[in-house]
Amino acid sequence: MGYDAIVVGAGLAGLTAAAEIADAGRKVLIVDQEPEASFGGQAWWSFGGLFLVDSPEQRRLGIRDSKELAWQDWLGTAGFDREEDQDYWGKKWAEAYVHFASGEKREWLHGMGIRFFPVVGWAERGGYLADGHGNSVPRFHIVWGTGPGILEPFKRRVQEHMKRGLIDYLPRHRVNSLIHLKGRVIGVEGEVLEPSSVKRGEESSRKALKNFAVQAKTVLVSSGGIGGNHSLIKEHWPNRLGPPPEKMISGVPAHVDGRMLAIAEEAGGRLVNRDRMWHYTEGIKNWAPVWNNHGIRILPGPSSIWLDAKGKRFPSPNFPGFDTLGTLQTIANSGFDYSWFILTQKIIEKEFALSGSEQNPDLTEKSINKVLKRILPGPTDPVQAFMDHGEDFVVENNLEDLVRGMNKLAGSNLLNVKDIEKQLESRDREMDHSFTKDLQITAIRGARNYTGDKLIRVAPPHKILDPENGPLIAVRLHIVSRKTLGGLQTDLSGRVLNHTGKVVKGLYAAGEASGFGGGGLHGYRALEGTFLGGCLFTGREAGRAIAREAAEEN
Repeated sequence: MGYDAIVVGAGLAGLTAAAEIADAGRKVLIVDQEPEASFGGQAWWSFGGLFLVDSPEQRRLGIRDSKELAWQDWLGTAGFDREEDQDYWGKKWAEAYVHFASGEKREWLHGMGIRFFPVVGWAERGGYLADGHGNSVPRFHIVWGTGPGILEPFKRRVQEHMKRGLIDYLPRHRVNSLIHLKGRVIGVEGEVLEPSSVKRGEESSRKALKNFAVQAKTVLVSSGGIGGNHSLIKEHWPNRLGPPPEKMISGVPAHVDGRMLAIAEEAGGRLVNRDRMWHYTEGIKNWAPVWNNHGIRILPGPSSIWLDAKGKRFPSPNFPGFDTLGTLQTIANSGFDYSWFILTQKIIEKEFALSGSEQNPDLTEKSINKVLKRILPGPTDPVQAFMDHGEDFVVENNLEDLVRGMNKLAGSNLLNVKDIEKQLESRDREMDHSFTKDLQITAIRGARNYTGDKLIRVAPPHKILDPENGPLIAVRLHIVSRKTLGGLQTDLSGRVLNHTGKVVKGLYAAGEASGFGGGGLHGYRALEGTFLGGCLFTGREAGRAIAREAAEEN
């Protein structure tokens, strides 16, 4: 068939790479174990946030950003400490990515028709010193159309190349090994799985009908990470985050299982930074699950009171939306794998959003009329649905009934109403004056200095126990699995490296399989909006490098 490249994995990184290769007139084969319904991979489910620096959206809101500030934030967040070895290429990818996000990224996407919601979100706010973890300014740009909106132009490009005969796509083709010849990867072999009519994200059959083998000049692995494989997550769980949770919910489908990482490693590729991972602490069980153990992440504003399983308020800066892994460590060390939010009706109306394209139909459907409904009283329809049907919500008019419901939900009597009441009363007294020693209240007031937060994201500071702000709401929060921060170590062309640092000839990697670049461009922590962006950037760079290599060989 004369393929120049085989792309393993039809997610965002794979589609980006395939489009770039075909743009250069090269022939590409995309293989994926899932059915056609899952074309586009995990990106379809995403909220569609992208990390951009000094964008027009920021400037219109009075946000002064710069590449220098973004790089300062990235280094303070990543905490690279293996720079002579595992972090060597990850840090180089990080620097290249911040340069990309500060320059060409928005124009490149804009040229393909991607547009952004005008209010820029402020994710991972940090809460430490200026050179520590977190975004100094809002940088979370929500794509108009969310995850499907990001995917659409890349799907379109790939489909156009399919019509021209430059890209072939084989769903239900599960790769089991890479083919070698004279020290070079020249193809893939595996099994053709039986046809499946399951919907996107649903678990598909693994029954094999026959074997297959295909050769090409190069192979690109873009198959994702290990977020759906809880056994692997626990195997590589780092001690620094405390003991691994006994129970987690899944933020990604079951097919995100890490199989191809092991297969690439068997072929000579080096996996680095296995102990770096990204899991969310504000997970709730989906009342209408698509996959087994399906979890949804709350995207919280900063006002909810965060308590451990015994009802003790978490210390600073473990506030909603400030430091994901710092709070994950705090929860793990509490001896429990869940925690609680206590909040009011006023808070949930303004501060609760749910991650995912399907939980934000107004943005996903690009409906201005539906978006405008967010300013009306009451939670959004998806949040209200979780309040009505979700098993993790307790809604009551007084604290005693609320705590009773929380204990019933947890199946224990760990929570003491008097103790929780005392903590909330102490916090509420800080509302009686314009001063405070409560750093969460300082953070709330600071957030409302930003127009975007004041308009649609952060509720005015108020007393939790005042009945006028009720009813009271409690939410049980689970740890929800999500991203692999380590991966196959690659150079800046996306070529996979072996344990001696030499190129594994014919083998490339992109997206989460490459740790979003170099085996871990995020280091230990992420600034958010950088996962989809990492897929785009690594897919683009690897695709262009493969095309160049093919041209040089001719």
